[in-house]
Amino acid sequence: MSMSADEWIERLGLQPHPEGGWFVEAYRSHELIDQDALPERFSGPRVFSTAICFLLRAGEMSRFHAIQQDEVWHFYDGDPLRLHRITPEGDHIEQLVGRSTNALPIAVAPAGDYFGAEVAGDGYSLVGCTVAPGFDYADWEMPSRDELYQRFPQHGELIQRLT
Repeated sequence: MSMSADEWIERLGLQPHPEGGWFVEAYRSHELIDQDALPERFSGPRVFSTAICFLLRAGEMSRFHAIQQDEVWHFYDGDPLRLHRITPEGDHIEQLVGRSTNALPIAVAPAGDYFGAEVAGDGYSLVGCTVAPGFDYADWEMPSRDELYQRFPQHGELIQRLT
């Protein structure tokens, strides 16, 4: 039987996330990849991998943002999550992450895509996000609504909703 969103927040010790929703870092590798072994887009060494638990309640959102790494989303509990991506070329890709017949339990937001998420239901979505090389705030970009409108005017309604 599923727990409530508030029970998960308390049990996992989730805190408000800067892009929206609730999170806790569950894993951060202790080993480093040297900067000279990484692509030029990285400004320094990075840990091998990181993982978070992330929860959105209905009406909350993960605001559009981008990172320099691929981010793998894993579904754990609740309602499916609607993951929205805008590619650098301006294509909108929507993926349903969950256990329903029209969803998959895993999805990937490739490096450089702007992505955001919302609950596809009236409850909550509990997911995990794994990043390799590991997440570093130096690799994170959360543009303003106006910046996204200027770059992707064809997705105005979506940008309005997820910024």
